[in-house]
Amino acid sequence: MGFIFSLLTSLIASLIYLQSSKITNIKTQIAVRGITILIGSIAFLASISRLLVIVPPGNVGVINLFGNVSDNTLNSGVHVVNPFAKVLNFSTRLKDIKENIDTTSQEGLSLNLDVSLQYRLDPQKAATVYKTIGTDEKELIISRFRSTVRAITANYPASAVYSIKRQEIVDKIDQQLTQDIPKLGFIVDQALLRNVKMPDTLQIAIQQKLKAEQENEQMKFVLEKERQEAERKKIEAKGIADSQKIISGGLTNQILQLRAIEATEKLAQSNNSKVVVIGAEKGGMPILIQPDTRTSKP
Repeated sequence: MGFIFSLLTSLIASLIYLQSSKITNIKTQIAVRGITILIGSIAFLASISRLLVIVPPGNVGVINLFGNVSDNTLNSGVHVVNPFAKVLNFSTRLKDIKENIDTTSQEGLSLNLDVSLQYRLDPQKAATVYKTIGTDEKELIISRFRSTVRAITANYPASAVYSIKRQEIVDKIDQQLTQDIPKLGFIVDQALLRNVKMPDTLQIAIQQKLKAEQENEQMKFVLEKERQEAERKKIEAKGIADSQKIISGGLTNQILQLRAIEATEKLAQSNNSKVVVIGAEKGGMPILIQPDTRTSKP
């Protein structure tokens, strides 16, 4: 309607301008022409502006022409559209939903999770979102988010949700939402589990259990270390025993006699004064006798 009104106004102003030549009074003629030019220019610019649409950065435009929504969306920038169409802007920026969700663990214990979901609109599905959901999707996303969190945490015990399985739970929530949310026309960026709240008595019991498990693991580590050290000493002792056995098995009488002869030869080659006496028995060891070389005075 605005476009038609502006267009008619500019046409009427043009006609009045043309008919102003019939006015005999020059001053009146100039005044009328000036007013018609001003009104006509404003109406014409208003008509042109209905043809141009500016989509802001971080948005896409959805064209609605008399209830018929186009599947083609407009990217950010200036576009020429049907002057009778209405363009709705949808933000494609990242959105963050923060929720405190009351849920239950595998044992049926009450938990309160401080979670958040970061998501954004899929630009290619903006027209579908407008036709199926509208301009406010938040409540629908929140209900899906809550349902997914409750369904997944119900498969884990409270101690796992509180401590060791937190990242695994977040990964499963993210995986499930990544499958469900795109069907609605949105892209999941990340799901976060910021905090887990539970009754104080339950929290203390879980902390004591975790401490006991840590101490048990520490004791297992110490015992394993001692076992390995004992095994090392056993292997070392066996190696020494085997070595001694091999050495003692190789010391025959012939080898001992050879070693005695070699020792005798070395003693004989020494520059020191000595007397070498060979043992009387067979294979006897050499005996070194060092005489007193000092000269006795009368």
